[in-house]
Amino acid sequence: MKTAIITGGSRGIGEAMTLKLGEMGYNVVVNYRSDSSKGLTEAVIAKLKTEYGVEGLAVQADVSKYEDCEKLVKTAVEAFGEKIDVLVNNAGITNNAAFCELPRESYMAVLETNLISAFHMCHFVVPYMVKANGGCVVNTSSIGGLMGVANQADYCASKAGLIGMTRALAMEFGKQNIRFNCICPGMIWTDMLRGVNQDEVAALAQSIPMGKIGDVEDIANAMEFLIKDKYMTGQYVSPNGGIYMP
Repeated sequence: MKTAIITGGSRGIGEAMTLKLGEMGYNVVVNYRSDSSKGLTEAVIAKLKTEYGVEGLAVQADVSKYEDCEKLVKTAVEAFGEKIDVLVNNAGITNNAAFCELPRESYMAVLETNLISAFHMCHFVVPYMVKANGGCVVNTSSIGGLMGVANQADYCASKAGLIGMTRALAMEFGKQNIRFNCICPGMIWTDMLRGVNQDEVAALAQSIPMGKIGDVEDIANAMEFLIKDKYMTGQYVSPNGGIYMP
């Protein structure tokens, strides 16, 4: 049985990715940070078993912390063995605040959660992939990492950093048959988007060439493509409805 680890895999885009991994036949290890998230994560894990017949494991770990990442990977190996086939770095937060009003602790939290956590996770997972002579890492970046967004300097910097890290590691570990790729989602329907002014959301949707906002399944499908395409590495794909065309 194949094994995948995903961070930030219990809600929104992450939940869709977790369930897609289950559909693809992976046992899935999912982290959660706070006690309040435990029930939500365990509910997603239960779906893996009932809907796809695979095993899941929920592990409490704040992936912005190096020691917690070590714990997450160690627990995964103890449960499913040393062969880690897929790592999905999806954990992410945002402040959406004017740059001059951002306190240090706020922008550091974004950088540590969105970018440094991926460094930590790769630091612990990639050696297992080297040992197995193969593996796949998918990093969730953002369209913000490609084009920039006002009041999102810390978020955009973290997501652009993920793209740079992805390319560098793809170069370094290509000979070991380990692939690194990014997904850069555009505007996607999540609980956060549903909780804001819907007139503003509708106006925003009209600025997208396709005239609509994407679904979380669109991002999960992109992840599936990157996992299955064995000749794809060092790249990003951006399901965004055409709002950004490099």
